[in-house]
Amino acid sequence: MNIDACYQLGYVIKKHGVKGEVSVLLDVDFPEEYSELESVFVEINQKLVPFFIESIQIRDDKAVIKFEDIDDGPSADELKAKRVFLPLSTLPDLEPGKFYYHQVVGYTVKDLTLGEVGTIMGIFTSNMQDLITVDHNGTEILIPINDDIVHDADHENKILNVDLPEGLMDVYLS
Repeated sequence: MNIDACYQLGYVIKKHGVKGEVSVLLDVDFPEEYSELESVFVEINQKLVPFFIESIQIRDDKAVIKFEDIDDGPSADELKAKRVFLPLSTLPDLEPGKFYYHQVVGYTVKDLTLGEVGTIMGIFTSNMQDLITVDHNGTEILIPINDDIVHDADHENKILNVDLPEGLMDVYLS
């Protein structure tokens, strides 16, 4: 499996107990939707390795996972800090106009008032505020992601429609 055909589900925080279980921080909006996973890919030495799941328990934004053939603490310790992935094909379809962050990288940002703002270079996620990074003629612009600012995505034309707060562009261009 190629990493470009996957999305990051989370990463292994630490071993959990002595029987080979690991604690995985899930970087998803609805962790409970992943309670029936049968397998995942774990990034080891920059390659995605399939791991089959013997059991999984979702606890808030974490999962305690017992992988097949990982039966002791030292084996589980080797997975610490490894990133966990799933194929993009497993993502549920979204309503028209909605988007997953990975989908809009490379899209053009179009403001209701200003018109074309620039090209999306990436998305920063944090506990406080997710931000869209836009290249505006060589200047990096950060746009907060919330429903008042980010309206919808036109996937056919690769455009993200926004309504920027007054003065936001001035902060970066002056």
